[in-house]
Amino acid sequence: MQLKGGGLKGAPGIRRNEPESGMRLMVALVALSLVMFTVSARESGGGFFTTLRGGFSTIAMPIRYLGSAVTVPFQGLGNVFANLTADQATLQELREQNEQLTTRNAELEEAEKTATRLQDLLALKSSYKLQSTAARIIAGSTDSWSRTVTIDKGSASGLAVGMPVTNSSGAIGQIIECGATSSTVRLVSDENSSVSAMVQSSRAQGILRGSPDGSLRLTLIATDQTVAVGDTVVTSGLGGVFPKGLPLGKVISVNKTEGALYYEIAVEGTGAAEGFEEVLVVTSLTEDQEATAEDIKAADEQDSSATAVAAEKAGSAKDGDAGTSADGSDAASSDGE
Repeated sequence: MQLKGGGLKGAPGIRRNEPESGMRLMVALVALSLVMFTVSARESGGGFFTTLRGGFSTIAMPIRYLGSAVTVPFQGLGNVFANLTADQATLQELREQNEQLTTRNAELEEAEKTATRLQDLLALKSSYKLQSTAARIIAGSTDSWSRTVTIDKGSASGLAVGMPVTNSSGAIGQIIECGATSSTVRLVSDENSSVSAMVQSSRAQGILRGSPDGSLRLTLIATDQTVAVGDTVVTSGLGGVFPKGLPLGKVISVNKTEGALYYEIAVEGTGAAEGFEEVLVVTSLTEDQEATAEDIKAADEQDSSATAVAAEKAGSAKDGDAGTSADGSDAASSDGE
């Protein structure tokens, strides 16, 4: 019993020695490390510890290369994804900038075209000293058998039925309906349109008429007048509607039928409404914009000349018919004898 009791008393003594053993081991390892470090530092490069360290480096080198070989591709892949994300963001930003620049460019181009049209319109107004009101074309013809446009000004702006309308290229028509805030303009190419006109170079006067297909014809130009392809046709001012001298078009063909009193003249209009948005409505004429007494006299002389030619041709035809009848009577008398 004493031995057993002595054994139980000895157990706690063994547990008390375990921390002391661990401390001794740690002190020994630290001391060994210091000794190895000191010896290694004092070695000239060929000692035992240097050789041992080199051996460990040689053994560990392949492991380090293997680790690099495994990790580098993943690092590169991460860079690819990062760059791809950055490129997508940059691309989207560039797309947005391109859209903004395209829109801005279209706006600037439209503004430039509008400014050019307005400058041309102001130049025509200044050149012809027109008393006018500016308007904008807001609609075209609503049917296929008439050629009209609608403008955004009406009686509230001082406009009235009968007033002529022009764009920067020349006369385009005349107001036929006038509301408070809008008006309908019949174009010169409409088949019901007729404008007093003349050939600018020879002053030969006639009437410019429209047609169902929109083509223009210069009528009532007598065959004794001078007209050539390429001649400019302008308003004559007769009738007091259109200002004198506004461009209407250019002669594109001149035909003379045997025995006809007047030329058949085709004209290409210069003041077509297509492609234009702004117009001028001439509200009144000055004295120098109306036909002069000389213009009216010249028109009367042309009419008189055409009438005389017509009478002469009619007389010649009548004389010819009478001669033929007389010859027939003589022949009948001879046969009777």
